[in-house]
Amino acid sequence: MILDFFMPKKKDSERISGIDTAWLRMERPTNLMMITGVMIFAGRLNYDRLREVIETRFLKYRRFTQLAVQKAGGAFWESDPYFDISRHVLRTALPGRADKAELQHLASDLMSTPLDFSKPLWQFHLVEDYQGGSAVILRIHHCYADGIALIHVLLSLTDPEPHALPLMPDEETEHAEESGIFRRFFEPVDKMVNTTLKLGRELVDEGADIVRHPAHALDYARNGARLAAEIARLALMKDDSKTRFKGDLGVSKRVAWAEPLDLHEVKAVARALGGSVNDVLLAAVAGALRDYLIERGDPVPQDLQVRAVIPVNLRPLDKAANLGNFFGLVFLALPVGIANPLERVYEVRRRMNELKESYQPILALGLLGTVGMGPNILQQSLLEILSNKASAVMTNVPGPREAIYLGGAHIAEMMFWVPQSGQIGMGVSILSYQNRVHFGMVADRKLVDDPEAVVSRFAGEFDKLLFITLMSPWDEELDARQVEQSIKMLAGPDRRSQSPR
Repeated sequence: MILDFFMPKKKDSERISGIDTAWLRMERPTNLMMITGVMIFAGRLNYDRLREVIETRFLKYRRFTQLAVQKAGGAFWESDPYFDISRHVLRTALPGRADKAELQHLASDLMSTPLDFSKPLWQFHLVEDYQGGSAVILRIHHCYADGIALIHVLLSLTDPEPHALPLMPDEETEHAEESGIFRRFFEPVDKMVNTTLKLGRELVDEGADIVRHPAHALDYARNGARLAAEIARLALMKDDSKTRFKGDLGVSKRVAWAEPLDLHEVKAVARALGGSVNDVLLAAVAGALRDYLIERGDPVPQDLQVRAVIPVNLRPLDKAANLGNFFGLVFLALPVGIANPLERVYEVRRRMNELKESYQPILALGLLGTVGMGPNILQQSLLEILSNKASAVMTNVPGPREAIYLGGAHIAEMMFWVPQSGQIGMGVSILSYQNRVHFGMVADRKLVDDPEAVVSRFAGEFDKLLFITLMSPWDEELDARQVEQSIKMLAGPDRRSQSPR
């Protein structure tokens, strides 16, 4: 009896969903399943104020006080009887000049360091003095929620002005709806599900049904020839091209982010080229990867492509506040071998249009749910197969248009990275905030030990498209062949823009 008095009492236990279990079991020393964010503040963020915000707003989600426990019978959420917020909200300082390079090194080290599975799997690291302001590095395990849900959670920690009054817990939901910030944030993603990808609510419901009842997947395959064809296409997809972006992984990651682009300029170029903002940004990424390979002396034939896995939000707007994972995946082959920037845009647009009719997101969601409820060896086998088909994970998320404040401090810049999985060793993140587009990259150090050399090329690749747009007539769609001379003039005597023979 005395022993029982001192022993912690067993808390409630809740089975983790199949999809969230799949992400929990993807954890490897070479690829930690953490979503990592960096927020840079224009002013000083006080530690006690940050801790207060975490206590009153972040921890209202009970899940963040729970452990992810794996047992023989499955995975379960269990309350942490020893929960201590001081283990999760930490102070740190940068060495040396405490500049951007040092902050990138710290973020890299934290991305390479596992979270402690004996505690809830999240941490906020406050850098109290960074370039006259502060910075926060956030780490949350993917099994708690996907990127869209976590962005919603993080936005709930912020205010539209620096001196906003603290909200009472029962006012949070009403405030979120009235402010409109969440609706504006999720509206483009919600439209992408319903319009751009043309999946519609019916297919989202079908995907959820496959997750809840894996056996139904066969029924959908029998009754839908297109879904069956998508399964065959995914199964027969070749492994990705052999480049320096693909190979054996280590345990160290390197992260870097670039100076942001003006979102209005990106939109103007996209309109002139008859494509989307996404087409332009992905084409710029392809160009940056191409230029990096050429500078390193690697062969870049015209048909070279680097395949990226792109998460697709399948979460309806009214479910935005729910934790957990509810997204699909599509495989996009970036046309890295194409030298002409304009041709790259058109080729990206063509490939994205093909994916608009794809059932890949629903299929990926169903597969994750199925393997998450099955034996771990089945999941690892599927993970190996799928990860061999891509070299990168890429995300493009529309963030708030207005300035936001956390603990009274203005967030000047922010960037988030989702984890890679299996044998994928590179991640590229694109996030818009305050009408600026932020690029970030994380890479396995054994593959790319200087990601800053890649992200620094993004702006130059966009500038090429901006130059073409300004030098060409706007009354008709641009023809790549007509501007080839402009590309040569822009490149000058440097022949790196030409494909090696």
